[in-house]
Amino acid sequence: MIDLSEAHLESTAATLRSAALAAGRQAADLLRGAFRGGVRAEEKTNTHDLVTTIDRQSQELITRSLRAAVPGSWVLGEEQVEAEAGSAAPGTVQWIVDPIDGTSNFVHGIAFFCVSIAAAIDDRLVAAAVIDPVSGDEFSADLAHAYLNGHILSPTARPEQARANLMTDYPGAESLVADGPLALELLGGWIHDFATVRRKVSAALALAHVAAGWCDATIGFDTKVWDVAAGAHLVRMAGGSYTGLGYGTQFAADHLCPGFIAQGPGADYPSLSQAAQRMHARRSARSAI
Repeated sequence: MIDLSEAHLESTAATLRSAALAAGRQAADLLRGAFRGGVRAEEKTNTHDLVTTIDRQSQELITRSLRAAVPGSWVLGEEQVEAEAGSAAPGTVQWIVDPIDGTSNFVHGIAFFCVSIAAAIDDRLVAAAVIDPVSGDEFSADLAHAYLNGHILSPTARPEQARANLMTDYPGAESLVADGPLALELLGGWIHDFATVRRKVSAALALAHVAAGWCDATIGFDTKVWDVAAGAHLVRMAGGSYTGLGYGTQFAADHLCPGFIAQGPGADYPSLSQAAQRMHARRSARSAI
């Protein structure tokens, strides 16, 4: 029986981390076996937003495993919504799941996708697991530490902005239409300000790389909670910072916001905060019309 009392929360978080890893490993095995195997994809909203039968099978595997490990818990997944984030009964474990974060990469045979699972109690993230099926790397966190393959993560302080590397999925096709010239202005600014900018199309795995110290920062707009919840917890427990971007709307927790800035330990890159300010002004002006 899971003890959800505050006094036992740290040990509970460790138990939830183990449950997330166990569920994620089952899904990772499925994804590894299907990768580059001619998986067919369907369009969800457009040609940039894909889903496969493997997404759904992965979600089912994860859901069964998590429910068995923690009876009475709720699952919010990209392919299965039982309860919206923040709507579970007080004190209930809420699982936030992306069965394949980076489906487009998975479909096109690009080895940058992952299984992402977070556990939240009353909107507080307490445990996380992000598993890269191809490399076999397992990123996880509880309320004591963040871990990579069972070893505690403690990345060193990040370099200055001009020497740092950035990952971002912005701008996508929809952003180019919605944000107009601003989208390319922001991207151009980052390319100028950072040593490298990479577009990897998996927010969860990019956040895990920040937690590991392999990437210095990542920024995202128009994200969903299942894209970022596990990665947000990883970054914070590894000593980095995760700031939600709400564009003027108040959210109960940063991982519920539709945008974010994540930076490694000691990093504070002005190009990212300036971009967030410009996006806030753009979104606020557009909502006022």
